[in-house]
Amino acid sequence: MVKVRIIDVAQKAGVSKSTVSQFLNKRYEFMSEETRKRIAQAIKELGFQPNAIARSLKMKKTNTVGVIVANILHPFSTAVSRGVEDYCQKHGYNVILCNADDNPNKERAYIHMLQMKQVDGIIIASTGANNELLKQEIDRGFPVVLFDRRFDDLETDMVYSDNRKGAYMAIEHLIQLGHKRIALVAPAGPLLSVRSERLEGYHEALKKYGIPADEHLIKFLSKTNTYTELESLWSMQNPPTAVFTINDLMAMEVLTYFKQKLVRIPEDIAMIGFDDFPTAHLLASPLTVVAQPTYDIGVRSAELLIKHIENEDKQSLKYVQHIFPCQLMIRESCGFRKKNGQS
Repeated sequence: MVKVRIIDVAQKAGVSKSTVSQFLNKRYEFMSEETRKRIAQAIKELGFQPNAIARSLKMKKTNTVGVIVANILHPFSTAVSRGVEDYCQKHGYNVILCNADDNPNKERAYIHMLQMKQVDGIIIASTGANNELLKQEIDRGFPVVLFDRRFDDLETDMVYSDNRKGAYMAIEHLIQLGHKRIALVAPAGPLLSVRSERLEGYHEALKKYGIPADEHLIKFLSKTNTYTELESLWSMQNPPTAVFTINDLMAMEVLTYFKQKLVRIPEDIAMIGFDDFPTAHLLASPLTVVAQPTYDIGVRSAELLIKHIENEDKQSLKYVQHIFPCQLMIRESCGFRKKNGQS
């Protein structure tokens, strides 16, 4: 197959190569409508495809951004990625999506890969282990936006939810329903900002209502200890009457365990999750959740990134921390309907 060149388009349209180049770069100021139509028709008839690599080298811009999510299985990551993609598509940018699995080595490899691909910027839910590398990129003027997690050692745009307030609302709701033995289930691993803030909200609510914190009610689950940790929680002499999961993956683990043990929600135990995963409202007892505006987090992250990419005066833009409020979605998993005589 013979490759179609700019000179072929120019000859067919009866114009110069420079005029075709101006057309491809959308510089129409000194170009008549008739000329534009002839070039467009020539491109269509010849099936001409511009050389994206050569064009990006000339323009020093690829119109491509990288997104590194912590875990692609997490519905939160999926929703944020969709928000990023939709905004970027509307503004002429392509997206390369990378799944780091919360693995610092994979994350570092993806950062290097995106650098080699010469993306115009990166949106990342950082593990924190590669922040020195990110800092080097930020210091040289490369646009980086953090989402979901914040780090005090990085001076860049950050987009996340009010995790502390969201967790506080969940625990307060359970306390107001009469619960005092409230378990918290979280993933094992480093206490990143998102996890530590939700733990803070949990402890803050207990303290406000004068309920002593019991560290035995806090469980950190890994791939190898999930069943044993939940079993130890449920078999306590004074077991919890309610459980709070700090993300949707933990909610699924707990729901799976409860199904195996024939534990009924809310008859045997009340439950609240952080994140409104797609099927939460379809459960036998629809799950009460702390909902984040996940799609909006993605849109805002993309908006901030592209703003920095397209701003020629890099020093004039100040970095922002955009904090979205959470919403407590009250459903039946805490016994809400029964308590109000609606069941």
